[in-house]
Amino acid sequence: MSASRRWLFADQLGAHFLDDEQDRHGGPGHGVVLVESTDVFRRRRYHRRKAHLVLSALRHRAAELGERATLVRAPTYREGLLAAGVSADAPVTVVEPTTWGARRLVRRLQREGLVSEVLPSRGFAVSEANFTAWADARRPGKRLLMEDFYREVRRHHHLLLDAGGAPLGGSWNYDGENREPPPKKVARLSQAPGTHGMPEPWWPEEDEVDAGVRADLDSLVADTDHPLGPARFVGEDGPREFAVTAREAGAALDHFLEHRLEAFGAHEDAMLAGDPWMAHSALSPAMNLGLLDPVDVARRAERAHRERGLRLASVEGYVRQVVGWRDYVWHLYWYLGEDYRERNALGHDGDLPGWWRDLDADGEVEARCLSDVLAGVRTHGWAHHIPRLMVLGNYALQRGWSPQQLTAWMHEVFVDGYDWVMVANVVGMSQHADGGVLATKPYWSGGAYIDRMSDYCKPCRYDPKKRTGPDACPFTAGYWAFTARHAELLAANQRTARTVAGLRRLSDADEVVAQEAERGAGPP
Repeated sequence: MSASRRWLFADQLGAHFLDDEQDRHGGPGHGVVLVESTDVFRRRRYHRRKAHLVLSALRHRAAELGERATLVRAPTYREGLLAAGVSADAPVTVVEPTTWGARRLVRRLQREGLVSEVLPSRGFAVSEANFTAWADARRPGKRLLMEDFYREVRRHHHLLLDAGGAPLGGSWNYDGENREPPPKKVARLSQAPGTHGMPEPWWPEEDEVDAGVRADLDSLVADTDHPLGPARFVGEDGPREFAVTAREAGAALDHFLEHRLEAFGAHEDAMLAGDPWMAHSALSPAMNLGLLDPVDVARRAERAHRERGLRLASVEGYVRQVVGWRDYVWHLYWYLGEDYRERNALGHDGDLPGWWRDLDADGEVEARCLSDVLAGVRTHGWAHHIPRLMVLGNYALQRGWSPQQLTAWMHEVFVDGYDWVMVANVVGMSQHADGGVLATKPYWSGGAYIDRMSDYCKPCRYDPKKRTGPDACPFTAGYWAFTARHAELLAANQRTARTVAGLRRLSDADEVVAQEAERGAGPP
């Protein structure tokens, strides 16, 4: 066993980030250093629940490790390491961290002698070297399609394949079976026929560690004399809703596989105002803290299909999220380079307005879908992928807001949001700022999509069928205003050219554009 201690970042808290033989078999293992950097919360305004989740996870991990762990609270990571006794004579090892900035920090500390070894990244389905080899082999000439990568991952790990290596059920992708609108006349998915009274996600119970975290966050907010100023948070505090230990994450996964996975797939793109969780696992925060290994999660989902006959389309859809899309955005974060985040192919530079940044804390937003999603983020720090893409991202895209500002905001307000998560998801997928590297067309839609995939529209003061007038849906009007603003680009794309042709047939197109210009950045 090496005498070096392992420095763990707050998103490296699972057992798979410790690799000594003793640790794998429950023995003493090597020493661990954990650092709480308080300056992080002074330099950026995070969701209160996110700050709580990260600190609670760090402190629970330290408690689990007992005498093996040294937990230090300090302004910066470097100061924390020094306070923990790290020096050139007693350096630490570290697994590659998950952001460009953190990797630069680790390299500086390595040059100073405080870090003796940087180990390859962990917690993903394939290594960075494997992805680079796959991507390089496709260039030039072929696009880097997620679907192609996902199939390679499944082959690599023999996931959802038969003995001959063919996909179970004869298809690699069951997306077509997983795009159902929400069931009619129900407030929650669990009330729909066929869900068998599906319970809510598994919820943790807070303990004295959480109480200490809450008190310390209150102290950071009250510390107005600090040179950097007090910590600033957005969103509501409240009982912790997500796992912070491997044991809790395992319980949440068990509950999902037993009670919710069967219902997950069919309505995974649907929204209900009274049901923010639907049948989603809500395990992304735990996974992004490093508490669950994604390949293990995927194998357990596969086992649920093979042993209990769970609906294959639901299982495949979930596996695709866990080892397909999640890995894909992680690897593109590195493969496309640090300057990828600055791309702005559509030239959008509008500032995020205050009501948006503050999660509509004053309740000014009248558009029911947008109001509900912002309120959900304010309360939970979480929303599933369709509210993020087709409500929040769609609205920002239509208004021409800065993709860089939106990326930073989503990083700050979502409990599962990290830089690597948001850059490709927002710059590429949501805002089409990369000009088509991730997606062949922008993801924008009018109120008709939201009306079809949710129960938001009928009670809303806006009419999804109207694009002008006081009751015109801001998404419908915004859809046509965006189309007009980028008509030349969209006309050149065979997937969007028909929309431009439709715009040219509208007798009130100029009126719509003028109306949306007048709306500006005000709350709809």
